[in-house]
Amino acid sequence: MINLKDKKVLITGATGGIGNSLVKTFSKQGSIIVASGTNEEKLSNLLKEFPNLKTKKFALDNHDKIEEFINDVEKEMNGIDVLINNAGITLDNLSIRLTEENWKKVLDINLTASFLMCKFVIKKMLKKKYGKIINITSIVGHTGNLGQANYAASKAGIVAFSKSLAIEYAKKNININCVSPGFIKTDMTDKIDENFKKNLISKIPSGDLGTGEDVSNCVAFLASDLARYINGETIHVNGGMYMA
Repeated sequence: MINLKDKKVLITGATGGIGNSLVKTFSKQGSIIVASGTNEEKLSNLLKEFPNLKTKKFALDNHDKIEEFINDVEKEMNGIDVLINNAGITLDNLSIRLTEENWKKVLDINLTASFLMCKFVIKKMLKKKYGKIINITSIVGHTGNLGQANYAASKAGIVAFSKSLAIEYAKKNININCVSPGFIKTDMTDKIDENFKKNLISKIPSGDLGTGEDVSNCVAFLASDLARYINGETIHVNGGMYMA
């Protein structure tokens, strides 16, 4: 049985569809949570729904402040047991139209910030010789996608560096894994043209879109001690659309 009661959990990108599900799942488990994001209104709404939650507004492209942010979170929770790197952005365009600025923006937030979050949290986890890091990637990092060269590269990079970190810190009782969602039902997918959505679903063997809970339940397992012997892996949550 998964037991995450009183585990100290930091969730980035907490105000999006998957992020909201992560907060719900870990709250139900009785975890102590700091949820971060950039949208103050959405962070405020999370607090109304989960009064025991702690929230922090933080922009991950502010690389020079990430170590300070981690220090503040550690002090607030008196430690960090679990880090969930969920924050990410898209700036889509065909490759010949993709500006260098938008290439860098996506990699700065999705890839570089995720690595720096891991780096500074691992320093804290090494003191306790315990920790779980789950990096949220994407099916696009494995398959590629039209107009998403920057996003695909950033998500594939997360998988690659997670494997390296898993090797480096396995003997220190720190597990680093990835969860790779496919097409997940969110407010954004609700606005997609119905014909396009039907065509998309036809390519998914399960015949439906995933939910945020499908992703957060998988993350909760990896964050638990039941996943003690899983390290450097990517678990795909995509209804069979992509099989590694």
